[in-house]
Order: sequence, then C-alpha cells, then structure tokens
Amino acid sequence: MKKAQFTFARRPVDGLILLDKPQGMTSNQALQKVRNLYRAEKAGHTGALDPLATGVLPICLGEATKVAGILLGNDKAYEVSAALGATTDTDDADGQVLRERPIGSYSRKQLESLLQEFIGDIQQVPPVYSALKQGGEPMYLKARRGDVIDLPARPIRIHAIELLELDVNVFSLRVTCGSGTYIRSLVRDLGEALGCGAHVTALRRLWVEPFQALPLWTLEALQAIAEQGLKELDAVLHPVADALVAVPKLALDAEQARRVGMGQKIRISGPVQACERIHLCNGEGLPLGLAEMSAEGELTVQRLFRWAAVN
Repeated sequence: MKKAQFTFARRPVDGLILLDKPQGMTSNQALQKVRNLYRAEKAGHTGALDPLATGVLPICLGEATKVAGILLGNDKAYEVSAALGATTDTDDADGQVLRERPIGSYSRKQLESLLQEFIGDIQQVPPVYSALKQGGEPMYLKARRGDVIDLPARPIRIHAIELLELDVNVFSLRVTCGSGTYIRSLVRDLGEALGCGAHVTALRRLWVEPFQALPLWTLEALQAIAEQGLKELDAVLHPVADALVAVPKLALDAEQARRVGMGQKIRISGPVQACERIHLCNGEGLPLGLAEMSAEGELTVQRLFRWAAVN
C-alpha cells in the first residue's frame, strides 16, 4: 500500500529564530525542519555548522533571508574540545584516522604561549571536507570521490583564544573569531604545531553577532509551540531589525520612503559620509532595506524588504 503523503500550504512569514542545532544533523536538515514547522515560503541559514557541532544556527525566514549575508560575515564564538595524538581526514571525530603520533608532555603555560601565535590576522587552509566550492562544486563532494584537492590558505581573523582545559591527551578552548574561520582547521594546525596532531571531538557555537545574549530554541521546543498554533510560533521570531543593529541607520521621511519603495533614486541633502552599506528605515523605525551611500549623498538601494513598497 502506498504511504499517504501529507502536504500543507506555505505562507509568507518574516523573521529570525535562533536555533540550537542538535548534534548529528546537518544545518540544511535543521533548516528544513524549522521551515516546515513555520510553513514558510522562504528560509535560509547564516553559516553551516558541521553535523558534529551544536549551538547557534540563525534561521532566516521570508524577508529575513535578505540579511543572511550580513550575519554570515559577523563575528562568532565557539567552545571546542579536541583530542591530541591523531589526525583525521575531516579534522574531526567523524572522519577516518590518517595518522597517529606519540603525545608529548605539554604544560598549560606552553600551550597558552603557542595559542598566541594563532591570534590576530592569520592565514588558514580550510578543511578538505567543507562546503567551500571550487569550480561550482562543494569540496566535500570532491573529497568523497577521492579527488586531489589543493586548497590555498585564506586570510582570517581570530580575536581571542582561551584555554579552558588541558589534560594528558585532550584540551578545550573558547574561540572568538571573524567570518570564514574554521575551528577544525585551527585545531588541526595547533596539533601540527605541537608535533602530535589533533582533531575536534566536540564543537559548540556560542553566539553570532549581534545575538550574543539571546535564548536559543531547540527543535523539540519549537515543535511543542507549533502544536499550540502558528500564532504562538510566530511570537518567538525576532524581527528583521534585530539583525541590523550594528549596521549604520538612516531614517527617511515619508516622501523619501515612498520614493525608495517605488525603486526611485534619492539624494540626501546636507553633510553625508560615504558608506558601503546602510540600513534604511522609516520614521517609525521600520527597516525598509539596505543601500549604499555615495559621498554626494546619492542612495543606491541594494535590497528592499517587501513591505517597503507600501510606505
């Protein structure tokens, strides 16, 4: 007998939810579960977490997908646990062991001194098993086929590393870093610097700027709310404006907002400062879109939110 298929209508819903991604699930799987709970027409996440990893995965619904790129480029913080003495093909415990080496005796002071070499603007080679694309294809697909992959080092920024624990064959760190940093690569490189190799055994993303101190929602908690109704589920969404608090803001008057909503260019009078990205809003603070400001005061709209057209 053919299994019954249940479908439901998608709907326009806008906002962000800070998901506590569970271990063992891909970011896309988590995204699709949230999208289905909300019955959202559009959804996206802001930077994948590995299946092994847990923690903050901002899910953008509807018009919030237009600010996903901003969140992707923001600072993040992680706690990571690692094992010394073995390297793997994925640089974490989900991979196959490539090499095992004896573990030396390292003092806390020695490791803390070594960590200083990884703080600041550094070059980092991403993991071979990653979602980075080369020739339009993700690296992990090439790696699974056994293709020879030569990834160049990329500039990244690590703001701070705190050594939380150091035992005979394990250590744990808290890392605050900029966009594009791979914690698996950091652990791999630390292991090589120690001469014994290392790989990630647990990883948790603590926050994504500007959501440093906001509560997270598990899939189970969202499911429980969804059983109460969509209205209750929508009530826990963060508005799009919450993702834009660190973006310079420009309030438009009613006529300017109307013209921007119609797709017309406008010029801001008076002294202005050129800015690659500003957050346009109306007099009530409702975000209308993102734009670039020239030194002459001309606004070039980059993205408009759907509701800007009715202002």
